[in-house]
Amino acid sequence: MPNLSTPQPLPPGPLVIKAFSTSVQCGFPSPAEDHHVERIDLMSQLIKHPQATFMLRVSGHSMRDAGILDGSVVLVDRAIKPESGHIVIAVVDGDFTCKILQTGPDFFRLVAANPDFADIVPNDGQAIEVWGVVVASIVQHAV
Repeated sequence: MPNLSTPQPLPPGPLVIKAFSTSVQCGFPSPAEDHHVERIDLMSQLIKHPQATFMLRVSGHSMRDAGILDGSVVLVDRAIKPESGHIVIAVVDGDFTCKILQTGPDFFRLVAANPDFADIVPNDGQAIEVWGVVVASIVQHAV
């Protein structure tokens, strides 16, 4: 996999995988059914604006409680207008960060999904750019 510490454009073409047509229970197991397998294109399911969507690898633990873990790869769509409550990639003092955007009539802040991390509130004159909106996170668990 390429180094994803800087935004990388998505590779062209579909990413097709096999998918079961049934859901998986997280409580008690469901009775065995005749499972039908079909092929789906993940790119068409996850990506609405291919030319404006990038991949980034996340490092750190500030978004842990949102399910974005250290080493996760996030898909970031720059064509989506960021709104309060979106998980975003922002540029703070020239560095990328992944946080939850919170805005209101009198405030702007970037909030971590981990109580061990402080909010980022811009100081007077500090430039913060919301670079894009996170649309998916891919977590690789050790097997």
